[in-house]
Amino acid sequence: MQLQVARIGKPHGIRGEVTVQVLTDAPEDRFVPGTEFVVEPSASGPLTVSSARWNKDILLLGFEEVADRNQAETLRGAKLFIETEELDEDDDEGWYEHELVGLEARVESRVVGKVTALNTMPVQDLLVVTTPGGDEILIPFVEQIVPEVNIEEGFILLTPPDGLFGINSDEAAAPEAEGNA
Repeated sequence: MQLQVARIGKPHGIRGEVTVQVLTDAPEDRFVPGTEFVVEPSASGPLTVSSARWNKDILLLGFEEVADRNQAETLRGAKLFIETEELDEDDDEGWYEHELVGLEARVESRVVGKVTALNTMPVQDLLVVTTPGGDEILIPFVEQIVPEVNIEEGFILLTPPDGLFGINSDEAAAPEAEGNA
């Protein structure tokens, strides 16, 4: 199984460097010279990192196989993958999207939906939870709102603030009846 770690953006400069959208929590470990990536589309790869540097908040990569800006332009939109066998299985600090998608989302013991995606954002990640009614709810992936992720039993526990699940629905206009269930 392969894990996407980046998406190539536009060329930078004339020597074949490209900007990348980083999709990993450990770019300093993933983008070191000599690292080879599987590329989608496959006609663009494999690619081997020759240089990696930060320009403000943007990661710039150079590849051994790319000599100039024209070649770099052909990579725009390509996805970079690593083999999951390379992953550190002892990492308890986070989860990958493929581990979270499909988990039940629960508030106390009530199932409120399923995790359908993980959006990695600059400030914090967002879980996309699809409700049984088909609504997509964006959940900040922070410990205060997602105190438990149980991969083995197939669920995440949520402690959402009031209104999080009703904020975008038609039912949000009408207060919910408390009590008799």
